[in-house]
Amino acid sequence: MGPGPPDRQPAQISRRYSDFERLHRNLQRQFRGPMAAISFPRKRLRRNFTAETIARRSRAFEQFLGHLQAVPELRQAPDLQDFFVLPELRRAQSLTCTGLYREALALWANAWQLQAQLGIPSGPDRPLLTLAGLAVCHQELEDPGEARACCEKALQLLGNKNPHPLLAPFLEAHVRLSWRLGLDKRQSEARLQALQEAGLTPTPPPSLKELLIKEVLD
Repeated sequence: MGPGPPDRQPAQISRRYSDFERLHRNLQRQFRGPMAAISFPRKRLRRNFTAETIARRSRAFEQFLGHLQAVPELRQAPDLQDFFVLPELRRAQSLTCTGLYREALALWANAWQLQAQLGIPSGPDRPLLTLAGLAVCHQELEDPGEARACCEKALQLLGNKNPHPLLAPFLEAHVRLSWRLGLDKRQSEARLQALQEAGLTPTPPPSLKELLIKEVLD
């Protein structure tokens, strides 16, 4: 759970012991100094699945992750960010590409909440990809208002920076959804036209769904 009211819905992930082991190995290899003081819960060869053992290991992993999050150098490590978010993004992308939009929507929403509550400093690309996934699923599930809201969040994240590959697709989706809802689309329309006239995006630009399908998550 992140900061906010105590009744705020927590984001949830499921990881295996081997996932924790891989994370520990990768961080040890990259951050020998900070990792030297952080202990890793060991696997028991016997009585490995008793309720007592599972509860004890759960508390130990909670402490392990708490220690990682407490060290700024480790908290910002790409491997730790990937541990929390990447499997959810890959699964959500796969479900979206196969047309299972309702199932994908739940995973995109959970991934967005994870990134927001962890405050992951990974730059805008993964949050933007997550918003693209949310927008696509909301569109396919006939919820244009929520889809448009996702586009607006993405455009706020993009700001006035140099053209990003997702900028024109978000602008195009925002224009189309605004027209459908009878809302003002002039600002997004003008911005998209300026990109096209400058040769910075094709006419028409690729859709969010097309870019989402092509995106390689590594």
